[in-house]
Amino acid sequence: MIKPNFNKYPDGLMPAIIQDSETEKVLMLGYMNKEAHELTIQEGKVIFFSRSKDRLWMKGETSGNFLIVKNIISDCDNDCLLIKAKPIGPICHSGTDTCFAENNTNDDFLLSLEKIILQRKTNPKSGSYTSSLFQKGINKIAQKVGEEAVELIIEAKDDNIDLFKNEAADLLFHYLILLQSKDLELKDIVEVLKKRNNIAENESEKN
Repeated sequence: MIKPNFNKYPDGLMPAIIQDSETEKVLMLGYMNKEAHELTIQEGKVIFFSRSKDRLWMKGETSGNFLIVKNIISDCDNDCLLIKAKPIGPICHSGTDTCFAENNTNDDFLLSLEKIILQRKTNPKSGSYTSSLFQKGINKIAQKVGEEAVELIIEAKDDNIDLFKNEAADLLFHYLILLQSKDLELKDIVEVLKKRNNIAENESEKN
């Protein structure tokens, strides 16, 4: 296990890059000494050594916008930290998502779409088609997935690629709704596929 070497710095302060564990966007840069690093691991929240305050400082101690630690990695030279964390609220003192004035959103559109679907489930919106499906229940959602699957199969037999793509998009959208109705996400299904792939690769190596 790689451990950070704080002795590489005369002041004992090592740069710590904070990355959103979900969106993978860089949120901010701070500095840690050995004590801050140990307390961060112990508390499960990011704690820096503030050069301006000249003391240990937990991010969010006044604003409540904490950084919940998910993973801490040291680089190959043991002189820089990458901390993957879940931000609770905006990170920058100016009120922006990150200290680089960048929106903290995932570039993966499917992940963003899943979040919107979840919001429509947990906070129903008047006039929302997605919210109305959740309100009608699992039977109606499952029925819609079946209908969209049939429509996709029909379009697959024709040569209109645009209609096929639209039906494929409809099926995927309703499939994501079905997953959320079962309290699942696409990543849960991807994990199943990964396990199957690993099993297949192991069997192939044996043969």
